[in-house]
Amino acid sequence: MGSFSIWHWLIVLLVVVMIFGTKKLKNIGSDLGAAVKGFKDGVKSGGEAGSDAAAGTPAAPSQQVTAQQRSADANTVDVEAKTKS
Repeated sequence: MGSFSIWHWLIVLLVVVMIFGTKKLKNIGSDLGAAVKGFKDGVKSGGEAGSDAAAGTPAAPSQQVTAQQRSADANTVDVEAKTKS
């Protein structure tokens, strides 16, 4: 009673395909694969960044805003963050 046979799993698979459709299942599978690949790449690059920080080399800033880029967007407000003391 506790184990399922191959026929039970085939019926479950058939019901899932009928509910979601093959195109939706294909999209979910490719999205899941891309997410796993991105996670693995992030873990690899995170390990490299951690070893750089341990070696004493500071990390480069991700992006710097120039005066030309600031003037391009009139809705941007330029502020300076200060730490509480």
